[in-house]
Amino acid sequence: MSSLLSSSSCRGVFFFLARKVAPSQKQFIRRLNLHEYQSQQLLSKYGIQVPKSQVAKTAEEAKQAAQQIGNGNPVVVKAQVLAGGRGLGHFANSKFQGGVHIVETPEKAAQVASQMLGQTLITKQTGPQGKPCHLILIAEKIASNKELYLALTYDRTVQGPVAIAASRGGTSIEDIAKQDPNAIKTITLDIRKGMTEDKAHEIVQALQVSPQLRSQAVDQVRKLYQFFDERDVTMLEINPLVETKDNRLVCVDTKISFDKNAEFRQSDIFAMRDTTQEDPREVRADQVGLNYIGLDGNIGCLVNGAGLAMATMDVIKLHGGNPANFLDVGGSATEEQVTEAFKILTEDRHVKAILVNIFGGIMRCDVIAQGIVKAARNISLNVPLVVRLQGNQVEQAKAILKQSSLAIIAADDLEEAAEKVRMRILSYSWKN
Repeated sequence: MSSLLSSSSCRGVFFFLARKVAPSQKQFIRRLNLHEYQSQQLLSKYGIQVPKSQVAKTAEEAKQAAQQIGNGNPVVVKAQVLAGGRGLGHFANSKFQGGVHIVETPEKAAQVASQMLGQTLITKQTGPQGKPCHLILIAEKIASNKELYLALTYDRTVQGPVAIAASRGGTSIEDIAKQDPNAIKTITLDIRKGMTEDKAHEIVQALQVSPQLRSQAVDQVRKLYQFFDERDVTMLEINPLVETKDNRLVCVDTKISFDKNAEFRQSDIFAMRDTTQEDPREVRADQVGLNYIGLDGNIGCLVNGAGLAMATMDVIKLHGGNPANFLDVGGSATEEQVTEAFKILTEDRHVKAILVNIFGGIMRCDVIAQGIVKAARNISLNVPLVVRLQGNQVEQAKAILKQSSLAIIAADDLEEAAEKVRMRILSYSWKN
C-alpha cells in the first residue's frame, strides 16, 4: 500500500482533510486522476453499483446513447472534464451554462452535447483557463430517496487510511462541514486488517443508511475498500452515494485519484491518463523525466532535489519574489534534460528571470553547468539568469560558466541568489 503524496488538493475530500491555503495559490498534487466514466468502469468490475451509462464523442453518438440508456426516459448529459463543480460551470466564449444537464429526449441530448463538445468548461476548480471537453457521458437518471457522501483516503495525522462518511450528500464536503459539522464522521482504518466487518458496519451507521439497505451497504463498502487497497488509490470520493427508489445503493458520481508511484503496478489504469486535461508543460516535462509543476509567479526555478526545490521557493518568497514553477531535475540529469528544462522555463511567457540552484552530491555541478551553457546557446535566453552552484565538481562548473562568456549572474549562497534574482526582476520589469 502506498502513501499519500499530497498536502492539499482542489478536490472535495482533500479540502476537508488538508491545511488551508491562500485562494490565489495554485494547488498541485502528484497523482493520476480519471474521468467519471473511467472510474465507473473500474468500480463496476469490483461489483460496485454505478449508473448505466455510455460515452459519446459526437452529438450523434450522444443521441444514440440517450436512446439506449433512457429507453424513453430522461437521461443525464455530463461533460467529462477533470474538475468538480461542473453543474455550476460555464463554457468559455459561449452563453451555454452548466456541464451537467437532465434532458427528456435523445434529440435534446444531441443538442446539449453539441454545445459542450470541443468547448472549454470553466468551473470554480479549473480556474479561468478552464478544461477542454472532448467527451460526454450519457447516464441514466437515478430516482433517489436519499443522497449520502462517502470517501476513502489517507490521513497523515493517523498515518493510515480513513473513511469519511456523511448522512448528507449531493453537495461539496466543505459546504456540509460548514452547515452541519456533526453530519461528517471520520472512521480510522487499520491498514493491516483492512475493512473488517465491524468497520464496515460502523461506516454504514455513520452514513445512516436505511434499514432495508444496510446489508447491501456493508457489502458495497467492503468492495470499495478492496478496490481502494488493491489499486493503489489515494482518494476515492463518492458524492452522492444514492439510495434509489427501487432499493439500490448506487455510486452516482465518483472521483478517484491514484498514487503516481504505483504506475509500475497499475499500468492498465495509467494507460487511461488524459493528458489533454493537464498543463502541457507538466506533460512535456514528464516525458523527459523531469519533475515540473507550474505555479503563478515570474521567477523560473531549476533545482536538483525536491527538498531543495521547496526550500528555494520559500527563500524566493521570503525575499519578495514569486516562483513560477517547481522544477526538480533529479540527481542524475543529463545535459539534454537540463536543456529541455530551460526550454520549458523560457517558453513560459510569465517567467521574467531564472534561478538555478544546484547542490552537487550525486548530481555533478559541471554537468549542470554544461547543460546551462548548451541551453543558453541553443535557445533564445532573453531573461536574466542567476546561478548558484555548490558541491561536487563546483570549481570545474564555475570555470565552464566563466569561459562561456554568457551573461550569467553568479551567487555563492541561496540568500544572495534570491536577492539577485529579485533585483533583476525589478530591473527587467522597469526596462520592459
